[in-house]
Amino acid sequence: MAETLYPAHPLQAWKAALAELTWAVDGLMVKPEEPVAAVDLRVDAAGPGAAAVARALGSALPVEPNTWTHTTEGQIIWLGPDEWLVTSKNARPHELEDSLGRVVSAHGGAAADVSAQRTTIRLSGGRARELLSFGCSIDLRSSAFPNGSSAQTSIGQTGALILALGSGDDFRLFVRPSFAGYLADWLLDTAQEFRPAQQ
Repeated sequence: MAETLYPAHPLQAWKAALAELTWAVDGLMVKPEEPVAAVDLRVDAAGPGAAAVARALGSALPVEPNTWTHTTEGQIIWLGPDEWLVTSKNARPHELEDSLGRVVSAHGGAAADVSAQRTTIRLSGGRARELLSFGCSIDLRSSAFPNGSSAQTSIGQTGALILALGSGDDFRLFVRPSFAGYLADWLLDTAQEFRPAQQ
């Protein structure tokens, strides 16, 4: 009888260390998030396909570069003039791909399931912005990177997609699963700067 295989979170081996960091450093919360369905969507932003997607998702596609918006189940993140990442915490990946594909295919668009392409880490608290600044070259001050902003950039030596959430220091980091361990190690190592000095 064949064994049943269950998917493991890309950061399963780092969860305890990240939880300990959250406990040890005041003003910092680092948490691997549960997987969500994610679809790469291509469609003409000025055409009828974009309006059809807006009706299907209950939210218009963000057309301003480096921004994102909420849907009832997730987010729509601007990736390029005719490309977005659509996430859903409730839909199954193939269902989200199928439903969006049906909407945009009639308008020359395409939808592809990329759920396995990224994993996410939530980074928040008063130290979050400062921690990221050690390895990220973009200006993350709230005046330059407010709620609703996104950026495709590097953190340390790995590429990441950063979203500014809420009104405070609250970020979602999208990273390739194969680089997620590196990013977790980078966060753990860099955060040593904030640990209380040993007596």
